[in-house]
Amino acid sequence: MVAVCRRMNETGINQGTSGNLSIRCEDGILITPSSLPYERMVPADLVVLRPDGAVDGARAPSSEWRFHRDILAARPDIAVVLHCHSLNATALAVHGHGIPAFHYMIALAGGPDIRCSRYETFGTQELSDAALEALEGRVACLLGHHGQISLGTTLDGALRLAVEVETLAAIYVAARVLGEPPVLPEDEIERVRMKIRAMGYGPRG
Repeated sequence: MVAVCRRMNETGINQGTSGNLSIRCEDGILITPSSLPYERMVPADLVVLRPDGAVDGARAPSSEWRFHRDILAARPDIAVVLHCHSLNATALAVHGHGIPAFHYMIALAGGPDIRCSRYETFGTQELSDAALEALEGRVACLLGHHGQISLGTTLDGALRLAVEVETLAAIYVAARVLGEPPVLPEDEIERVRMKIRAMGYGPRG
């Protein structure tokens, strides 16, 4: 987890102490601590959130622990929640724009678009509720005026998906300079999604 957090910043999809990461574990959820620079983080700094709400660890969990807890509880198909403030995805999110199926690789997020949630204050239950709505049937979403969330079955898979979401956001922002790009039909995105699954391709691992 510490290595993946550092790679988030190294790849440019995150900055400073923003963003957070969690993984399902035997005791509940293992999550990154609050306000600790990743270059100073060591495994002992990670925090366990137990199902009964107890916290094990020397540090406080990320302020966004609620959406990590709620997403992992609602989604038995995934094991990792990654949140970051990647530049182009966040630029779209501050306008409340999701990413439509302008490119076939949108299928990696699980459907014909990547939704943008409504804005809610960070660290609140309202933000968690909004994220769950935007992630219904998806493995990625944008958070209004905030950033992005990517899910995975592995740490590496969640990181790769977050990079893919940021890449799609960057292409979409560039394409819109020429006008709103045409959108591929939903049945084509579903064909692509099934083909990706059959090939074992994609960032979920």
